[in-house]
Amino acid sequence: MSDISAVIITYNEEANIERCIKSLLPVASEIVVVDSFSTDRTEEICNRLGARFFKNRFEGYGPQKQFATNLASNRWILSLDADEVVSAEMAHSIKNIKNIDDYAAYSFNRQNFYCGKRIRFCGWYPDTKIRLFDRQQISWNNKLVHESVCCKDSSTVKHLRGDILHYTYQSVEQHEEKARKYALLAAKELGGKRYSALKIYAKAAFRFFRIYVLKLGFLDGSLGFRLSLTGAKFVYWKYSNSDKL
Repeated sequence: MSDISAVIITYNEEANIERCIKSLLPVASEIVVVDSFSTDRTEEICNRLGARFFKNRFEGYGPQKQFATNLASNRWILSLDADEVVSAEMAHSIKNIKNIDDYAAYSFNRQNFYCGKRIRFCGWYPDTKIRLFDRQQISWNNKLVHESVCCKDSSTVKHLRGDILHYTYQSVEQHEEKARKYALLAAKELGGKRYSALKIYAKAAFRFFRIYVLKLGFLDGSLGFRLSLTGAKFVYWKYSNSDKL
């Protein structure tokens, strides 16, 4: 593996971006940030820390991440969200494979923190993600939300030790605001299809049941309940707006 380009997309991430970039410095030879015209100090912080900073109109998470990947100088890409951090163990794993090209991509577990607390259940751990990949073999899909990289063969992916630390929503209100935004993007992908009220409520109820019961969200206490409820609201907002966008 040659040098690594770290790639991040941002919008008003002044609270998170410095922590993210500093965690990448031990493993990346360059850091590329593509910003959706932030109005806070995101650009100032990125420039101070030596990142290559670009601006691009946001047209969905998949397209934006692919745009950022295309700007990187190196073949190998390490993609993080602005509210994520490379853990010490993850950095150690990456350093140990820098001279090996046996795989096209590498995955990591992601440890999520919600309202400042670690979430152990709700389907939020291990939450495995492919984040290190060879751009000559792998690219991002075009999904507006819940994007992922496209791997032709699962045998080309190796799982490495070390968690991505994800410092997600700091409040339930912030979570609901982002869930509504994601839901509207997801609704656009439904192609204008209309769903009955009964089907929408059934889908939302099942999402709550899946997270809170099947994924053991009740073991995360009150936060598990709130996560499950917001998950149900996401489904409701998504399908109830499918024919309006």
